[in-house]
Amino acid sequence: MLSTEHGLGFIDMLVFAIYVLIIIGVGLWVSRDKKGVQKSTEDYFLAGKSLPWWAVGASLIAANISAEQFIGMSGSGYTIGLAIASYEWMSAITLIIVGKYFLPIFIDKGIYTIPEFVEKRFNKKLKTILAVFWIALYIFVNLTSVLYLGGLALETILGIPLMYSIIGLALFALVYSIYGGLSAVVWTDVIQVFFLVLGGFLTTYLAVGFIGGDAGWFAGLSKMIAVAPGHFEMILSQSNPQYMNLPGIAVLIGGLWVANLYYWGFNQYIIQRTLAAKSVPEAQKGIVFAAYLKMIVPFLVVLPGIAAYVITSDPQLMANLNGVAMTNLPSIAHADKAYPWLTQLLPVGVKGLVFAALAAAIVSSLASMLNSTATIFTMDIYKEYIAPQSGDYKLVNVGRISAIVALIIACCVAPLLGNIGQAFQYIQEYTGLVSPGILAVFLLGLFWKKTTSKGAIIGVVASIPFALFLKFMPISMPFMDQMLYTLLFTIVVIALTSLSTSENDDDPKGISLTSTMFVTDKGFNIASYGIMILLAVLYTLFW
Repeated sequence: MLSTEHGLGFIDMLVFAIYVLIIIGVGLWVSRDKKGVQKSTEDYFLAGKSLPWWAVGASLIAANISAEQFIGMSGSGYTIGLAIASYEWMSAITLIIVGKYFLPIFIDKGIYTIPEFVEKRFNKKLKTILAVFWIALYIFVNLTSVLYLGGLALETILGIPLMYSIIGLALFALVYSIYGGLSAVVWTDVIQVFFLVLGGFLTTYLAVGFIGGDAGWFAGLSKMIAVAPGHFEMILSQSNPQYMNLPGIAVLIGGLWVANLYYWGFNQYIIQRTLAAKSVPEAQKGIVFAAYLKMIVPFLVVLPGIAAYVITSDPQLMANLNGVAMTNLPSIAHADKAYPWLTQLLPVGVKGLVFAALAAAIVSSLASMLNSTATIFTMDIYKEYIAPQSGDYKLVNVGRISAIVALIIACCVAPLLGNIGQAFQYIQEYTGLVSPGILAVFLLGLFWKKTTSKGAIIGVVASIPFALFLKFMPISMPFMDQMLYTLLFTIVVIALTSLSTSENDDDPKGISLTSTMFVTDKGFNIASYGIMILLAVLYTLFW
């Protein structure tokens, strides 16, 4: 039964307090230094390369599922429907591609950061350009959006002013992650995943069950499909008002692949977990585990958004609620209020658990982004240009300080993201200005040996103005199509420049793929086939 009590009751606060104590306790325990041993850069930034597969997989999902999923993707579920799940289900396939083709190369090269791989393949100049790109992207898009959405949730659920909510979340993430580094982040992520999966399932179960009433959960799901059939279409037609966000069949064969390949294959705060695995096989098992978890994410975050849409569109259902049900209502213009609003209707105790799940999603992603921002700044900027002779002790402290500075900047910028509508789409769109150029550099760098440093630099720099031109030109074009065209444009620029570059001007550092690309086992391939079959079934059901 859903509740109408505003905020969190005593039991809810107790549940949440237990969660906070567990996370901080585990984080501090993992962060402690061994007697007589100081943390090395490998310990702080790569968890000593000691992670088992299940920790890698759980941490990948905890880093990925953040406020942009629980709040942003639920908001898109409210506005668009199940079609937004394409991001999640296609991610499962992308993870398999990354695990088979990209990951073995990265681990074989013993890198700390993705820009470091760029230097090994190309040169220091391109590495620095991309390092600056990533630091700016993490601070001004990723960190700020997660803080804003998390603050919005606290404001909606507890009535805490947005700025205070943002500061509180920032301090929580700092307390348990800043000292221990990646180890603290990953091992607390294992716990965070439990909370966010359980909390997400409970929200979905109770919301859909409320719609079904005495007839039960499946009756509620049937009613949702009957009341909002457009919200269960996976491929949107051009007549659909949300076509600009998910442009029909182009989602499956176009720009969404750019977003997914960039995010899962070449995104520091995601790939860093796999670089910390014990071995390539352990990292690949973690990738498969994460891929299976991605299959269930739409049922945790998108269905609640659709349920909120059905409830708020049905006068009879709204009549069964009162008080808090009439405040902070989501709408098409403020769709990101859908999940926080829905949590207010949950029973006492469950509300506290779901609130803990929301907090887990937010702070785990914040901690991951902070650690990766610090890793790139420390290893690719500070050590390279400011203090090349610095030892491990100094570098670890620089990493901690840079994480704090990044978080302060993000806290100042986050409140400016108000009134952006669907935050999930905002994140994808503005990340999409950078990701196609970076993806083109990596794809050609990995799979075309003639790619030169000059071609890669010119291509990635040219990709940004080209992406901006497509975004602001008078012809209206879905941003996914913009991403695809930017990728193709960048590939052409890199290829033509590379072919016109003589060997004397640029000696490309070919990376040998044959020894590492196919380091997979039979179990990995069987698991991959299982994911493909499940995805085919899901798309067939909702096509």
